[in-house]
Amino acid sequence: MKKIIAGLFLMGASLGFTSCNDFLDMTPTNSVSDKGVWTSVTTAEYAVNYIYSYVYDVAVAQCVAGMTESLTDQMKYGSYNYNSLCFIPSEIAYGGSTLTANYVDVYLGYWGSWYTAIRRTNEGIYSLHKYGTLSQEDATRLEAEMRFVRGYLYFDLMKRYKEVIIYDEDITAITENKALSTEEEGWNFIEADLKYAASNLPKKENANGRANCGMAYAFLTRAMLYAERWDVVKSAAEEVEKLGYALEGNYADACMKDIKDGNKEAILQYAFDIAADVTHSFDYYYTPGGDYTMNGQSGGGYGTPTQEMVEAYEYADGSGFPDWSAWHAEGVTQTPPYEDLEPRFQATILYNGAAWKGRTIEPYIGGNDGFCIWNKEQEHKGRTTTGYYLRKLVDETHDVIAVTDSKQPNTIIRYGEVLLNKAEACYRLNDAAGANAAIKAIRDRVHLPYSNKSGDKLWAAIRQERKVELAYEGLWYWDLRRWKDAAKQYPEGLNGYQVHGLKIEKQANGDFTYTYVSVDDKDRTFPEKMYRFPLPSNELSSNALVTQYPEWK
Repeated sequence: MKKIIAGLFLMGASLGFTSCNDFLDMTPTNSVSDKGVWTSVTTAEYAVNYIYSYVYDVAVAQCVAGMTESLTDQMKYGSYNYNSLCFIPSEIAYGGSTLTANYVDVYLGYWGSWYTAIRRTNEGIYSLHKYGTLSQEDATRLEAEMRFVRGYLYFDLMKRYKEVIIYDEDITAITENKALSTEEEGWNFIEADLKYAASNLPKKENANGRANCGMAYAFLTRAMLYAERWDVVKSAAEEVEKLGYALEGNYADACMKDIKDGNKEAILQYAFDIAADVTHSFDYYYTPGGDYTMNGQSGGGYGTPTQEMVEAYEYADGSGFPDWSAWHAEGVTQTPPYEDLEPRFQATILYNGAAWKGRTIEPYIGGNDGFCIWNKEQEHKGRTTTGYYLRKLVDETHDVIAVTDSKQPNTIIRYGEVLLNKAEACYRLNDAAGANAAIKAIRDRVHLPYSNKSGDKLWAAIRQERKVELAYEGLWYWDLRRWKDAAKQYPEGLNGYQVHGLKIEKQANGDFTYTYVSVDDKDRTFPEKMYRFPLPSNELSSNALVTQYPEWK
């Protein structure tokens, strides 16, 4: 498949063209030296376009084993085969002696990949400084674009490793042996890069489809949550608010609507184009299995939402949460209250009888989508092990039989997250009014009532909204780690629980029975050492000034 350089907007709207496929080579046909690249805005922008590709690489490479939601109570991969997107995510979630330094590095470590990207980015800044003959305005803008990407890359390293090796654009200072920075130095470096980008990038309407200051401010709100620099988060969020971003009226549009089609909530988004062969394969892995089996093929249903995640949603009328205890049993004939749940549930999870592509979902034994019994059937073949399928992020308009690859955008950060980042920062700063206002805005979109809160109740509300508002956007696992909650007992943390589903059986009279089933082999655990991932063996063997973190020795 073709490769295309990231960083250009479709119709000047959404960041980049890239995908899980490769990049279209858009470099000039004539060879250009390092020196020559930085003497023309056109060739310089081509060079920076390639650096843009790292943004998408990071977004989709959070865990080799699969979506990080599968390491929490939100998702279950149904195949029992020992592969990524199959059994390995469950194995990671079980913890125990399996979590050796090498094992964790294989599935959750990106040290080498991101340092390669950082070096390429630093080489770009170095060459711009050394060889550039551009106007000061263009040179500053291009440096800001590259520093945005560098801050983004270092953030992903810092959230994994806490202490990293800092290299800036002075590539002459690269040495074989270099010590780790302190955690504070790492966050200082990221904050400086993102603030430089925010101060020197244009607004989106003047960016001609390239990186803009809104992206930098928005990402600063995410990065500084991890750094616990609450004042920076709050002030950056306020800058985003000034730029005209807003919540989409329809929650389902928040992630799935292209910026080029008027999505006013998406701030950093990658767009795709089937005609240009710029695609991804998300639907193949996550669309309901019946989309394939009804056409004599096999696909979909690799990862499905859990009963625990279903139970995280409120009634749509704001009256509270359903009592699910009646369905924590065997052979229940009462229909679960799916139809009564709030809009974010309807937009996120497909359930028995839900409308999908002009049909109804049949996640029961013998149904078109089908049910796979965990640990008894080796291969799920598109069937769900939980009784549910993912709706959010899956393209209902996509005919997966006619066209293999997918084109829906990948929204990396949106205004809804910025509001919740601000709410958390305000809470930490004892600004209950600011936190409540942000939460209320989020809930108003889905017509859920909200009354102002304080103290522990306010924190519980922030935590709840992050879980359901940002579900399956790749944040929940990392939230639990940064809060230092992951090692606590469930439901606050990720220790001492199993995830469940509802096994559904259709009776001769057309009625259904629901049986609460575990879809785990044993209790899940999160050891405290997983708050920081281990240094890779290659770094330890090649760099005499670093040693393995104490918890991994």
